[in-house]
Amino acid sequence: MSDDNAANGQQPVAYDAEGRPLYAAPVEPAHTQVTDSGKQVVHVARSTEPIPVHISEETRRKHQESVERFPWLNLSQHEYVISAVTRHSIGLWTPIILSLTGITLTAVCMFCYPDMAKRIGLPLAAYNQVIVIATMVMTLFAIGGYIAVWVYTQNHFFLTNESVIQEIQMSLFSKREQTVSLANIEDASYSQQGPLQTIFNYGSIRLSTEGDETTYRFHYVANPKHEIAILNNAVEAFKNGRPVGEVDD
Repeated sequence: MSDDNAANGQQPVAYDAEGRPLYAAPVEPAHTQVTDSGKQVVHVARSTEPIPVHISEETRRKHQESVERFPWLNLSQHEYVISAVTRHSIGLWTPIILSLTGITLTAVCMFCYPDMAKRIGLPLAAYNQVIVIATMVMTLFAIGGYIAVWVYTQNHFFLTNESVIQEIQMSLFSKREQTVSLANIEDASYSQQGPLQTIFNYGSIRLSTEGDETTYRFHYVANPKHEIAILNNAVEAFKNGRPVGEVDD
């Protein structure tokens, strides 16, 4: 034993009465008892590749039709348009009537200028200048009316099987787009005020969301009761995990 310890390079710690070296016993590692009370940690490797989502042929067809009809919308692979809410044509009456009134009054003044010039003593030689000025004014009225009609018709409200997309064209060079998921819609309602909205069946729809309580409004909606019925049905179906589709009339 002493020879083995010496071979291992271990130094003696003492000597006995006969002068033989004494060595320390080797230190054994302490054993730790593991109990069942400890938590078990399991490491699971997660794939970095996206999990493919199955898209049915019907969904794929509806998505393709929506992309062809509304190519400017940013739709996901399994998203399609259920309803494209249009504005009532009554909202076009004001810009069209104002534009036509301005053009008509300008044309009447232009054609009546010779008679008016004789009565109030204006020079008839300026009639050519009056024609040029009147033509420019009528052109401005026509352009202004066209811009107003274009801005009005560029406001859109789309309901898809996943979200609501609202495009607001405030002026010729000012546009805003709002998107809200169907899961975040808390309340959807419509309103019709006054005899004119009731007779011509148009009004406003209102959406309120959860959390930040943002409110979305879209005015001059044709048949708002029908559009809200479609929207509420879509929201309820989406939250309950059912297929989202259009309601019957």
